[in-house]
Amino acid sequence: MNAPLVKVEVRGRVGLLTLDRPKTLNALSNEVINELAEAMRAFDADENIGAIVLTGSEKAFAAGADISAMQGWSYMDVYKQDYLGGNWESLKRIRKPVIAAVAGYALGGGCELAMQCDFIIAADNAKFGQPEIKLGVIPGYGGTQRLPRAISKAKAMDLILTARMMDAEEAERAGLVSRVVPLERLMDEVIEAATIIASMSLPSVIMAKECVNMAYEGSLNDTLMFERRNFHALFATEDQKEGMKAFVEKRKPEFKHQ
Repeated sequence: MNAPLVKVEVRGRVGLLTLDRPKTLNALSNEVINELAEAMRAFDADENIGAIVLTGSEKAFAAGADISAMQGWSYMDVYKQDYLGGNWESLKRIRKPVIAAVAGYALGGGCELAMQCDFIIAADNAKFGQPEIKLGVIPGYGGTQRLPRAISKAKAMDLILTARMMDAEEAERAGLVSRVVPLERLMDEVIEAATIIASMSLPSVIMAKECVNMAYEGSLNDTLMFERRNFHALFATEDQKEGMKAFVEKRKPEFKHQ
């Protein structure tokens, strides 16, 4: 049997997924994505997991899609297999929070994969970019759509059309990453953040994620109503009663995720 391309670990209530193709700097292939999608769905269905972390190596989160695999493909090859669809879009359907821990290169499909996560924590050696234009193509995994939403149209045009890379400090200033930490502290910081999230009431966490994502999907009036109705709905949970009672009693809440 071939060695797994995605390592799966559990740290308390945190599920940790590590891309593991070191010889190709974690280049993304259909096989990698299929393994990743299966592991993501398993964690999403596991009641003992409250948050998920996706990472790569210190050299590369993922240096892009596997160009050697696709160089000979035709239009009909990519069209008929719906390349970059199917399992490639599985992260959109994961309800629990997913944090990308990015060190080294996150280029092309790697940058696009990181952007599918709910937020990115970057090591100080991280580099982001969409260099597809140098290959005679364009980003096809969300780069032309998610990048402008994250860092502005002007910044996205700059990166996509010139193919330049953006370092971690610039990525934080632009709003692509939530924070930058020293490389040697990356996994500690990310696991700590994921552990904090996983300690919260899971229904609240899922609804909060849905509401923030909805902010990009509809009009302000519609999304404000969506937020309000989810706020109202949480008053039907046991965790809301426990959380507010614990606040009044000046103690830490003991959530049951119900």
